[in-house]
Amino acid sequence: MPDMERSLSFPRRISYALGHVLNDLCASMWFTYLLVFYHSVLGFQNTYAGVLLLVGQVADALCTPLIGYESDRAPGCGTYGKRKTWHLVGTLSVLLSFAFIFNQCLGCGPFTPQWASLTYFVPFIIIFQFGWAATQISHLSLIPELVTCEHAKVELTAYRYAFTVIANITVYALAYLLFHIQAGGDDPLSDALGPVDIPIFRNLALIVLGIGGLFSVIFHLGTKERSPRAGGATRGEEGSRAWTEEEEEAEGEQRPLLPKHKSHSSPLQWKCWLKQPSFYQVALLYMSTRLIVNLSQTYISMYLINTLGLPKKFIATIPLVMYLSGFLSSFIMKPLTKKIGKCLTYFLGLLLIMAFSYWVLLDLDMGQWVYGAAALLGAGSATILVISLAMTAELIADQTQSGAFVYGAMSFTDKLANGIAVMVIQALHPCHTITCCPACVWFYHYIMVIVTGGVAVMAALTLCSVLIWPIQIRARGVSVVTDDAATIN
Repeated sequence: MPDMERSLSFPRRISYALGHVLNDLCASMWFTYLLVFYHSVLGFQNTYAGVLLLVGQVADALCTPLIGYESDRAPGCGTYGKRKTWHLVGTLSVLLSFAFIFNQCLGCGPFTPQWASLTYFVPFIIIFQFGWAATQISHLSLIPELVTCEHAKVELTAYRYAFTVIANITVYALAYLLFHIQAGGDDPLSDALGPVDIPIFRNLALIVLGIGGLFSVIFHLGTKERSPRAGGATRGEEGSRAWTEEEEEAEGEQRPLLPKHKSHSSPLQWKCWLKQPSFYQVALLYMSTRLIVNLSQTYISMYLINTLGLPKKFIATIPLVMYLSGFLSSFIMKPLTKKIGKCLTYFLGLLLIMAFSYWVLLDLDMGQWVYGAAALLGAGSATILVISLAMTAELIADQTQSGAFVYGAMSFTDKLANGIAVMVIQALHPCHTITCCPACVWFYHYIMVIVTGGVAVMAALTLCSVLIWPIQIRARGVSVVTDDAATIN
């Protein structure tokens, strides 16, 4: 069985997908509730809340490429595997730090200066972001090592994103449940967020860590990292067990329309990637995708509460609808990409996001129609995120020895861009009080339009460059088309 036809059994796919659930649960709380918690619950100024998020994003951006480089270079702990070793280190770091981020400063009182509280939270945020980056990069780097069929990579990425959606749904369902329990027999769900909600976010963080930690154990027990010394015989045995009718059908699709140069199997080191034009194309596309997904997730709560004036239960129900629609759309991702290709599938996702942006721009008082708009945003975000990750795996192809560096570099642009964007938005905030002034009603309205529709235009332009100059690797001065480059259009 050729190595290019290696795939995974269904239980192994599920086991792999569970390995990022802890990260997904924590990221859901981080992006959706961090600004809300520090500004509306703890009473931090807008700029201070933005500084904490910026510190986290910068720490993640700096750690990610370094971890990617070390993950490619270091052999790992004994025979455990270098990717799983870094995954374990990251998981432990997240478990030890995340609960302190969504809790009141220990030892702080009503008269404690905000700069002192900010100093308290910074170390925990840095440790959390280090752990999050280590888990993310090691988990992503396993995709091109576990499977080599292009459609199998898309499928594995879709499984991964499906569990990302389930993790987010879990967070928002738990948040709504905790708000509902807090309500009791009264109806304070329409009240503004305040210090009384600290136990809700603290308990939510603890539940998230418990669930995520359990799934991480399942990942480490059920996922077997392929040893580079295993040789072709082992891979052949795995391939014969994984040979399915689906891959027989995909075999014909993987034959390139143009002949490949054999020289592309030469290993690419991290410095070589910096000379590849496709590296920057995919990085810009991935960064644009993450800006749309993360910024919309960060500011949707502010938009719901301050612009639309909805009760605080909506900061749980609306994100829940977004991720339910994303979950449903993930099931059609593989057949859609096989039929029309990655680029057109990505473009369809952008169309859904632009439709959401125009809806927000034109409808100033959505009311209950916000659920429909949220479904559009959720489906579009799921589509572009899965396809951007699949394009990254396609770029790496068989260059798995430096795959972690590529994922790390992609994530570096993503985290840094998100952190800077949030800090700029927070600095431009027209209100300098804890409560929302009339100016912030319009502020969050236009922020939601810009971070979705505006960034979607930038992503569309980058996609056009991929259509004109397909993703390919140039090895030793020779242009080499990757497996799917001939059919990507």
